[in-house]
Amino acid sequence: MSEHCTPVSPVRIAVIQYDPQVGVEHGDSNVSRGLALARRAVREGANLIVLPELANTGYTFHSRAEAYAHAQTLQDGRSVQAWADFARDHHIYLAAGFAERDGMKLYDSAVLFGPEGMLGHYRKAHLWNQEKLWFTPGNLGFPVFETPIGRIGLLICWDIWFPEVPRLMAAQGADILCSLNNWVWTPPPLFDEAGRCMASYLTMTAAHVNNVYIAAANRIGSERGGRFLGCSLIACTNGWPIGEVASAEEESILYADVDLSAARSAPIWNSLNDLPRDRRTDLYDHTLGYRLHAPMPR
Repeated sequence: MSEHCTPVSPVRIAVIQYDPQVGVEHGDSNVSRGLALARRAVREGANLIVLPELANTGYTFHSRAEAYAHAQTLQDGRSVQAWADFARDHHIYLAAGFAERDGMKLYDSAVLFGPEGMLGHYRKAHLWNQEKLWFTPGNLGFPVFETPIGRIGLLICWDIWFPEVPRLMAAQGADILCSLNNWVWTPPPLFDEAGRCMASYLTMTAAHVNNVYIAAANRIGSERGGRFLGCSLIACTNGWPIGEVASAEEESILYADVDLSAARSAPIWNSLNDLPRDRRTDLYDHTLGYRLHAPMPR
C-alpha cells in the first residue's frame, strides 16, 4: 500500500491455525485455545480474525449421535456466545466454525461476529465424505455480509473446490472471503516442492480469478487416525499469498495488513483488463442462475 494512499478500510487480518480435538470433554479447551491465540492476535493489532471449521468440536465423529452430542444451537450455544463476547469485548470481527443443531438437523456452520453482535451465519453447502452422514447440506445459499469494515463472505473447506462459490460471492461485491477449513490428509502427492497443498492453490486461484482477498484458516494435528494439512494462508486479490503459507504441522498465526474495500478497484495488470467487466454476461447469466442474493457492483 502506498504511503501516499490513505486506506478507506484498513484491516489487519489474522488467520489462526491450531489443533481442536474431537470429544465433548475437549469442547471448552478447544474454544479456550482458539481464543487464547485470538487474544495474541488482538495484541498484535488484528481486527479480523479467522478460526478453522468446527473450531470448538474437532472433526472426526464416529456416528451421527456423537456429532449431535457435540452440536450447539445458534441462539444458545456456549461456544457461539464465547466468540460473540470476545468480538464485543475486543472490538474486533471474528469468524469461527461450529456444529450447529437446528431441531433434529445438524449443519456444519460458520458465524461472523463483530462488536455489534452477529453479522453473518453460513451453513456448509458442499459436504465432504462422511460429513454427508452427519450433516444436512446448507440451505442459506452463499450470502455476503455488509459490515463496518467491508463486505465479508464465509465458505467452509470443500466449498473452495467448487468455483461457483467464490464467484457468486464476488458477484455480490464481497471484499474478502473467510475460508474455514479442516483440510485433511489424502492420498499423495499432497505437497509440492514449495510445501503447498492443492487447497493452497485452489485458494490462490479463487482469489485471483475473482479479484478478492481470501483468508483461509486450516487446522493441524492428528485425530482418530486422520491427519490435517495445515497450509493456512491469506491470499491477495492477485492470488499470491500475503506473507508465508503456514506449515503442515505447527500452530501459527498469519497476519496481513490490507485496505479491504480496495478489492473493489484492485488493478488487474493494465487498464484494459477488468475481470468483472470482461465476463461475457451476454452468453451466461451474471450469477450463473443463482437467485438467492442480488449481484452488486464492486
